[in-house]
Amino acid sequence: MKKILILTCCLAFLSQSCQDVLKEEIVSGITPAYYETAGGFEDAVKATYQPLRTWYGTQRGFTLTVFGTDTYTRGADGGYKFVNDYTPNLNSGVDYFRDLWNDFYRAINTANTVIDRAPAASIAEDIKAIRVAEAKFLRAHYYFILVQTFGPVHLTLEETTKIETTASRTPVKEVYDAIVKDLEDAIAALPATQANYGRATKPAAEHMLAKVLLTRAGQPTAAKPDDYQRAADLAKKVISDYNFKLLPNFADVFNQARQEHEEVVWSVQYTSDLITNGDGNSGHLYFIMEYDAGHKGTMRDVANGRPFKRFKPTMYTLDLFDRTKDSRYNGSFKQVFYANNPATLAPGMKIGDTAIWVAPTNISAEFKAKKNYRIIDRAEVFSSGNYRYFPTLSKFLDPLRPSVQDERGSRDYMVARLGETYLIAAEALLKAGKPDEAVTYINTLRRRAALPGKEKEMEITAADLNMDFILDERGRELLGEMDRWFDLVRTGTLLERVKKYNPEAAPNIQPYHVLRPIPSDQIDRSGGLQVFAQNNGY
Repeated sequence: MKKILILTCCLAFLSQSCQDVLKEEIVSGITPAYYETAGGFEDAVKATYQPLRTWYGTQRGFTLTVFGTDTYTRGADGGYKFVNDYTPNLNSGVDYFRDLWNDFYRAINTANTVIDRAPAASIAEDIKAIRVAEAKFLRAHYYFILVQTFGPVHLTLEETTKIETTASRTPVKEVYDAIVKDLEDAIAALPATQANYGRATKPAAEHMLAKVLLTRAGQPTAAKPDDYQRAADLAKKVISDYNFKLLPNFADVFNQARQEHEEVVWSVQYTSDLITNGDGNSGHLYFIMEYDAGHKGTMRDVANGRPFKRFKPTMYTLDLFDRTKDSRYNGSFKQVFYANNPATLAPGMKIGDTAIWVAPTNISAEFKAKKNYRIIDRAEVFSSGNYRYFPTLSKFLDPLRPSVQDERGSRDYMVARLGETYLIAAEALLKAGKPDEAVTYINTLRRRAALPGKEKEMEITAADLNMDFILDERGRELLGEMDRWFDLVRTGTLLERVKKYNPEAAPNIQPYHVLRPIPSDQIDRSGGLQVFAQNNGY
């Protein structure tokens, strides 16, 4: 399938046609009439996708969704440790909150432009309906992240054509109602597949609406009685009505050589073309331990990655996996680094031999003394002051980068994959009072994760199923995949689980941390706190 290349500028709409790689054609002096041409309208739709790249696969996106949860705490490096630690530096002046707000509202206005200008656009009506549905899908997606992050936000569903100096915080119920309406409209008009891989589709919208309803159901002021059942029905439809399937091997889900596989419901596109890839998918940087200094036989290389060591797994995370029957520990973590530096080899070590082993258990001193390679065992991983050495999350590693220091990865970012669809179905069914049906979806996912011959042992019963188990299972399946902070907020467990499992964050986290601070510049340009109130606690 052909990819839609997400363009690098929301305002300068670029190429006029969809090729395997869309060619940029810089357009200057855009007038309103341009949007009414077929090419201008198509470019506006393409530009609505671009801001996804400011969030998915970026340090900003990972920091605001992975950090400060039960699964990940701070590593050695990075300037945003306060996001994990919930210190007073987590405030309305942080650029990540400001940039998220600004980028997504620009995206929303681009989507509004597409929707408002569609009636006058000179394009075939059947194609126009699909493109408008894509814009509604994307607008819903941007608002969904904003409302989960900030609570009541300004809701605008019309194109901004002049300077506006007023804004207000729309109640959460109205924001969710708008999101649901957009997704319902998108589902009605989108096809099951698109010629350009990466465009929104009907199953992608159904998956997203299921997740939205699952989230809205936990909002007392916004929930509707049938939200859980509707979420379950939509997730079941995605699983059964299309050509998606779980890959037999969990690790294959993240095989960079075959990214467009049967488990991907929808992904954000990146490319190996450095001219059009922008900053790229930089997820490969943040979860790697320091393997390239202080060890015999190792040096930094493209295959092993550039170790920013931002995010360190918690003890809870490493205890999630029963390694005797669950393949997802080995499928998620890189535990061995091989000798690649002839200048620093240990005695008896050759290039390609084990240089570092990050052991999942404690290893005796006697065993370590017999080996010429470095063994970092569980005791060292969780020793006081160690933020450099830990199992490396392998899901986002990118050995296809052009050079050792290059940060611009080319992996697509899977926003929706079938593994999560199964988890959404299970959670919604459990909440709808149907644990016997819910457990069938959990067990299908767990059988896929089983080591050969261990499928039956991985199954659970309905009596075993509760929200703690589902959160644990989401941790095992979706570790690091930019869901965890939202999961804990959605289920009302952020404070409890952070206090229990994240020792660096536990002393400071407060109830008000279930929302992020409204950016100060948004408050200032809207007339101050009397007009655009700050979230409690900030």
